[in-house]
Amino acid sequence: MWCQRLAWLLRGRRGSTGCRWPWLPRDPGPVLAAPARCHSTAPASPCCAWQLHQDHLELRYGSTVMHLDFVWLRDHCRSASCYNAKTNQRSLDTASVDLDIRPQAVRVDETTLFLTWPDGHVTRYGLEWLARNSYEGQKQQVMHPRILWNAEIYRQAQIPSIDCRSFLETNEGLKEFLQNFLLYGIAFVENVTPTKEDTKIVAERISIIRETIYGRMWYFTSDFSRGDTAYTKLALDRHTDTTYFQEPCGIQVFHCLKHEGTGGRTLLVDGFHAAEQVLRQAPEHFELLAKVPLKHEYVENVGGCHNHMIGVGPVLNVYPWNNELYLIRYNNYDRAVFNTVPHDVVRRWYHAHRALTTELRRPDNELWVKLKPGKALFVDNWRVLHGREAFTGYRQLCGCYLTRDDVLNTARLLGLQA
Repeated sequence: MWCQRLAWLLRGRRGSTGCRWPWLPRDPGPVLAAPARCHSTAPASPCCAWQLHQDHLELRYGSTVMHLDFVWLRDHCRSASCYNAKTNQRSLDTASVDLDIRPQAVRVDETTLFLTWPDGHVTRYGLEWLARNSYEGQKQQVMHPRILWNAEIYRQAQIPSIDCRSFLETNEGLKEFLQNFLLYGIAFVENVTPTKEDTKIVAERISIIRETIYGRMWYFTSDFSRGDTAYTKLALDRHTDTTYFQEPCGIQVFHCLKHEGTGGRTLLVDGFHAAEQVLRQAPEHFELLAKVPLKHEYVENVGGCHNHMIGVGPVLNVYPWNNELYLIRYNNYDRAVFNTVPHDVVRRWYHAHRALTTELRRPDNELWVKLKPGKALFVDNWRVLHGREAFTGYRQLCGCYLTRDDVLNTARLLGLQA
């Protein structure tokens, strides 16, 4: 009934300038030279209605109103001559598509859009596929579902650690671990034999180890063997690692092999939760932190290690179509000279940075964990900041960085959204 009513309204609102939809704002763009045509499908659920414009098709399917450019519609054709379904790769040469292309005929039934092009080629799209893959559909979705947390939220969730044997030998244990990791940005594996070799086996269960200037698997003690504050007994403030890489490492693995002394607890802070608070309280600060590029730098001349790394990017990195935060680059130790913006932006940026720092340093956002032999910690270095308290005695950790793409690939193969 609603669809029939819509069709009647569409017919009743036609005029010399073309059809207008009562539930859409007036379109300021051009329309077809010929009288514009509005259509609705036969009654179905969800309802569909469409309208042709000069350079695009306007399509409503359910609650999603899409604006689909004709070039886009031709380029994404999934016919056998345009797309290889076996390899999931495009066969069509996009550069060969006429940028002024328009369909000769358009038809929509309850589930499918049909377009006939000037050369007679027919493109078919499922309406559900269009609703998911259109710009408007993507704006309504998140790439990576997450649960934002402070210390109390995380403790109340009572996220279980995964036993090493279940993690290594069963898909169920691996999937549960990855689900926890994707949602919270941290996850633990228990009963790992406290050696570098066994830690390596655990790490490689979900990803390829990323080799960096620190090697593949590293030992970590307070011997100042590298030019980094981490190789001391001093406390470390919350930070993300490798901000001085053009692509910061995605996942970090920590495993405490031995500690004969006091202190040394690990600090974990959900950077996305802190950023969300900034967005709610002062969106102009969030926007500035997402736009202003910074340089981070690592200069090392210790023993045989000589490195000079520079990474550039904003503190907050978001997908532009839905403003979803996907990476935080925060390390006050390694932030280089701030010389990437004019003077009238500098003070505003410092205000924004102070707002984020205040949230990151709130005591209720701090999750303190005592790492012990046998308990391996995986940290999403694009999301969760880590630090430590000062310690005494001999403390030895091992760990590595993992390639983010391979972790997400493993999760998707197990049916998780990642």
